[in-house]
Amino acid sequence: MAGKVKWVTDIEKSVLINNFEKRGWVQVSENEDWNFYWMSVQTIRNVFSVETGYRLSDDQIVNHFPNHYELTRKDLMVKNIKRYRKELEKECSPLAEKDENGKYLYLDFVPVTYMLPADYNLFVEEFRKSSSSTWIMKPCGKAQGKGIFLINKLSQIKKWSRDSKTSTFVSQSSKEAYVISLYINNPLLIGGRKFDLRLYVLVSTYRPLRCYMYKLGFCRFCTVKYSPSTSELDNMFVHLTNVAIQKHGDDYNHIHGGKWTVSNLRLYLESTRGREVTSKLFDEIHWIIVQSLKAVAVNASPSLTSSTANDRILKYNLINDTLNIAVPNGEIPDCKWNKSPPKEVLGNYEILYDEELAQGDGADRDLRSRPGQSLGPKGSRSRDSGRSVLTTWK
Repeated sequence: MAGKVKWVTDIEKSVLINNFEKRGWVQVSENEDWNFYWMSVQTIRNVFSVETGYRLSDDQIVNHFPNHYELTRKDLMVKNIKRYRKELEKECSPLAEKDENGKYLYLDFVPVTYMLPADYNLFVEEFRKSSSSTWIMKPCGKAQGKGIFLINKLSQIKKWSRDSKTSTFVSQSSKEAYVISLYINNPLLIGGRKFDLRLYVLVSTYRPLRCYMYKLGFCRFCTVKYSPSTSELDNMFVHLTNVAIQKHGDDYNHIHGGKWTVSNLRLYLESTRGREVTSKLFDEIHWIIVQSLKAVAVNASPSLTSSTANDRILKYNLINDTLNIAVPNGEIPDCKWNKSPPKEVLGNYEILYDEELAQGDGADRDLRSRPGQSLGPKGSRSRDSGRSVLTTWK
């Protein structure tokens, strides 16, 4: 469609605005006709609330799916994972298989988790089965490590309840919701420190599901070496990798920001664990992402704040490649577009999953009909028109 794309945003980040301006797009106000609106989480909630009844026109695109809160709030993530598992069980899907102890063989990528205060009694029952375990509590509606703490005694839960000015777990009217998960106390460490992965995934459509993985993700490291000791339970520099937490530590490095690129992580793992083990690990990570997109969790508002020079370059290129896929050729959006762009415009993205291609793969249908067959990340890759598809990811 001819004409200049009209854009608006309520997020004043240079990596975002520079990408709009370099395309020659025209900035307008939110009250004018627009084609591309990069919204904050709060704005998209307001715009697409039940009260407004707003619907996008055929020439408009936003950076979130309107019901993103179903995918990003921690309590809803738990609810959706459990629902997804039950649906697969009802379908007798081999993905829902369990071992002799009742543990999922393929859907075990989330630790035992309960919602508080709603599931308090269920949590207590589980806690008493292994009273030496450590649990991690997270507020459902917060980010950047805010409000997170670890517990290993029921008395700590009761203290939290008193501190939050609630007399009982039975009353749920005004209490902030939390999730509590069994803490993974034997994490993979590098240099004795915990780390996590910040990976970027672009979803262009959910029906059918089509998503892309950005190759240039990074790892975030804790500044203090990990210890499962109870004396370190309150030391968030040991347990939480969030930059918002770690940047206040004495050992935080403001030059590299305590980060590695994912490519450096792969090289390290290949040198210490072997190439086969490393490839299997990343296949499993990719598989988890696809299953999560089918059911649950993505970050509603990944940070566009740049803490280092490399961070700024990465996020600028990330936005650039995202816009190349979402708005092909920089033209005014059209709902009739083919949402499967050619390989040459993907930049640093690579296709992670294409439901249409996967459903058309005969090998995939055969796999679904054979319960007990090796599933998930152990599946094989096929190629179709230059696009990589994991054919066994159903």
